[in-house]
Amino acid sequence: MFVTAHTCEPCLSRHSIPKGHHFAMNGNRAAFNVYYKSGSTQQPQQQSVHNQTDDHERWYTEVTASNRMRLSLLSGIDGEIAWALNRLVRLCRNEDFRLRQIPGLLEALFEWPEWFSTTGYKEHTDLHSVFAPPTTLSLRRQHAIMSAFVLRNAALIDDQNAIAIAGFFRTMPLVLHALHNLDHSLDANTEFLSYILDIFHCVTSTLVLPPKSSPQTASPLQPLLHIVSSSSNRSIIMAALHALASLFSNPQNAHHLSPTSPALSVCIKYLPLHNDKPLLESSLNYLYTHLSHPAMSKAFLLHPDMPSVLRILVNLLLVEQVQENVAIDITGDYHTVPSAVLSTKDHELSQAELDGLLALPEPKRCFDWLTLMFIKRPGGEVTQIDLWNLYRESWEAHEGLYPMLPASDVIKNATTMFGTQSLVLPGPKFIIQDIERRKDTVLADKLKCQWDRSKCTAPPLSTAAELCEHVLQHIDSHNVGDEATCLWSTCPRDKIPSKNFRAHVLTHFWQAHIPTERNPSQSDTITISPATNHPDPNPTKRNPPLPRRTVINFQRTINDAPSTSLLVLLCIRILFQTSFASVEAAPKVDADHFGFPGVTEETEDDDEGQLLEGNVVENEKEGGRRGRRTFGDLRKLLEAVQIKDDALMGWITEMINAGMEEYP
Repeated sequence: MFVTAHTCEPCLSRHSIPKGHHFAMNGNRAAFNVYYKSGSTQQPQQQSVHNQTDDHERWYTEVTASNRMRLSLLSGIDGEIAWALNRLVRLCRNEDFRLRQIPGLLEALFEWPEWFSTTGYKEHTDLHSVFAPPTTLSLRRQHAIMSAFVLRNAALIDDQNAIAIAGFFRTMPLVLHALHNLDHSLDANTEFLSYILDIFHCVTSTLVLPPKSSPQTASPLQPLLHIVSSSSNRSIIMAALHALASLFSNPQNAHHLSPTSPALSVCIKYLPLHNDKPLLESSLNYLYTHLSHPAMSKAFLLHPDMPSVLRILVNLLLVEQVQENVAIDITGDYHTVPSAVLSTKDHELSQAELDGLLALPEPKRCFDWLTLMFIKRPGGEVTQIDLWNLYRESWEAHEGLYPMLPASDVIKNATTMFGTQSLVLPGPKFIIQDIERRKDTVLADKLKCQWDRSKCTAPPLSTAAELCEHVLQHIDSHNVGDEATCLWSTCPRDKIPSKNFRAHVLTHFWQAHIPTERNPSQSDTITISPATNHPDPNPTKRNPPLPRRTVINFQRTINDAPSTSLLVLLCIRILFQTSFASVEAAPKVDADHFGFPGVTEETEDDDEGQLLEGNVVENEKEGGRRGRRTFGDLRKLLEAVQIKDDALMGWITEMINAGMEEYP
């Protein structure tokens, strides 16, 4: 595709090309006329070639000095220049685009940025900020911006382009002219300056700043510091901070650093902006570079904002850590029993059992009665008199239906039925071996009267007050005398003085021992230790049981530390090591050193230097004390920091332990 243009001789004269540009055109006029015939308004006849996608035409990117884009850049024709720059803007996005592949292209791209940074900026007046500038000035300024944009993109996309730009002899003059001449506060210069700063990044890693005695125009340092401290444009501030950080990463430029650098103050001002990640990262990058130099880190410990900066840095670590709630169940073995108290008592015939036995003749009634009232248990025993009395009490009132068996027959039936034998123990004591009374396990109602060894037949009372009145009736009817025995349940107290008897009985059921109504959410079981008997006559002395459920809840960091957190951690680490580093004075010459190398000798001429050195050492000690005190104050805040990486987390642990040792 061709673009028609009138290329008459006046258009190619030096009057139509900015100053300094005509030399490139004179050497390529013949090549340029291959494509543009003087005075022609017709398009040249195209060859019949296969259709190709735009921006991939071979003759636009052919690697010859007569490349059309290069010639268009040097033509001085605004339309041709705009066309070439539009093509280059698209091409520079391709990773395969190389500036050195097209001879003379790099030189041509520098023409318009150099014109704007040396001459063109002067044509922009204050009126142009209010009224539209002339069309020609506006177009040429746009050519300079687009050329810088192409150079910037090419350098960022491909390392070979960055090396070519860094090694080009016109790069540093362009950067210096742009930084010293252009006013960064004007909107017309903002975009161009941001591209120049990005191009400057290709040079900063190897650039050695001139001595401080050199003219200011020979160094980019002062304009960069001025931009950082006075600009309100976020992108330019970030680019300038990156450039300064890259410059001071070179140890040969360290002597240009200052503890009161305006760039340091700006970085401190932007640290709380944790929501603006790019600006925060630029500030942290410069702060880390500044603190990486030992002299600057020692001086920063004396900075009035040092404690606040450290606190902000630790808070940045806390803001960027992503945590999840973790619950670990460590519940051990536990035992539960019903919350209701169980009691055991001898079995008594129920009315239904009694009615069923009354109709039976003897001895069947005796055998069935023995089955209901006794069980066989090795080691158990029942006295013959107790067996007979129990039988007689059960059937004496009903002897009219069936006569009772004699005592000997009842004892014989018991030994026959359970396969045991009667024994006579010393005493004498007549027993039946290996049997015992059948027991019933029942719920011991808290409001049930336990008087007369739990034989009180009164039903459970409704309230504690009713139970109290009921028990007082037992006490009043009980023949106390001078001393009495407590008949409440299994109470072992006897010989209680009569004046204390009433008070003693009331201790068995006072209000605090009677539980309130259980909450619906409360379990109907209780937890006990494995070796605890239940029910326990003295439950307050039993071993405390294990909890039914033991869960450890804590928060765990799940994300790796992002780049900003790593920069923050490095800054904190530098300040920590500087604060806790020991300051040792230089060795002095004495009889013990024997003049070994490195030993300094005091002379009268060195008094002033020694005084200055003493002040420096004292300042370092004071800075160390301030730093250690600050880390001691931040100990609690550091304990909340969690980093997934064990090595990095070890740094935090070291700071916490050091703070505890310094300020326990």
